[in-house]
Amino acid sequence: MSEAATPPGSVPGTVFPPGFDPTAESVEKTLCFRGFWAWFVLILLIALGISLFMWLLRKCIQGPAYRKANRIDGKVVIVTGCNTGIGKETVLELAKRGARVYMACRDPGRCEAARLDIMDRSRNQQLFNRTLDLGSLQSVRSFVERFKAEESRLDILINNAGIMACPRTLTADGYEQQFGVNHLGHFLLTNLLLDRLKHSSPSRIVVVSSAAHLFGRINREDLMSEKNYGKFFGAYSQSKLANILFTRKLSTILKDTGVTVNCCHPGVVRTELNRHFAGPGWMKSVLQTGSLYFFKTPKAGAQTSLRLALDPQLEHSTGGYYSDCMRFPLVPWARNMQNADWLWRESEKLVGLPPLEPPPAGQNPTQNGNGTQNGAASGNGNGNGSANPVSREMQSVETVVVNRS
Repeated sequence: MSEAATPPGSVPGTVFPPGFDPTAESVEKTLCFRGFWAWFVLILLIALGISLFMWLLRKCIQGPAYRKANRIDGKVVIVTGCNTGIGKETVLELAKRGARVYMACRDPGRCEAARLDIMDRSRNQQLFNRTLDLGSLQSVRSFVERFKAEESRLDILINNAGIMACPRTLTADGYEQQFGVNHLGHFLLTNLLLDRLKHSSPSRIVVVSSAAHLFGRINREDLMSEKNYGKFFGAYSQSKLANILFTRKLSTILKDTGVTVNCCHPGVVRTELNRHFAGPGWMKSVLQTGSLYFFKTPKAGAQTSLRLALDPQLEHSTGGYYSDCMRFPLVPWARNMQNADWLWRESEKLVGLPPLEPPPAGQNPTQNGNGTQNGAASGNGNGNGSANPVSREMQSVETVVVNRS
């Protein structure tokens, strides 16, 4: 009679208890440690690891939140461009904290819809819909004139509105659209409101810029991008660099007044700013899908603006550039005060404000940075050859131009 086969892994001559099947036991061990269950456990662990990594990545992308609970009951605030996106989330949080907010938007219908929604969610009735088209200097002046008739103080001004990478068009005053809306409109608005801000000190100005300033340069010879227009790396980046240079210059002008001014990069945020994206349809679909995970939400994008507007710790901080609620150093061309001084003087001429400082030696007061005459006598400062509409407007809006010194 032949001898039974010895199961793998067993010692020859081993005696097993009745009913024990050593072969089945061996198969079971193989399944547990080397078969289906081993693969299942391995795949599960990998999936859990990837999920944890993606969750941590998502948290990092969203960035820190402003969590201090300080209220600003009765404070008067202006937020531009706030019917959607970052601006709307900013107004919502300010309203929850008791602010009296003027929502300055180009489209009054969309602004009203946003206002009603915020009123319902915040239980704050002190929200006001006001029309402001930053592409029209006359609209800016009209907004300021109405605001000053309604309010004797202004505690916080948040220059949030902006456009990005749009096809080259001109503002109502004949200036390149991105530079006109992102910089010149806010430049005039801020200057016309300085008296209210000083009267209400300590008060704050928040300028929403972008990390795109890293690609920007102030083109003194072609400020309006007439010779060469790049939607993003040209005009948009230049306008965001202008925001930072404006912030830096204004912080020196407002020294010891109790008014602080800081700028910020909100992050890569899922907003309507990318509506001018002109790539192929499939790329736009990929971008929209990816933005759901890899872009900040508008609420997350508003956190740095909120910290600059609200944090008591920053009451005396001015001239800074912030991102993810932290202050960051600036690249040399964003700290260049010669460019900041030139841009300030040029912006004053383009919007029709009297100069705060005398022009540098050797430059005619009516001469712009391109070496051409500024004003109606010799054409518009943007070089399009037409009479400067700003000069014609000044006679009828003198009551709005305030003493900024």
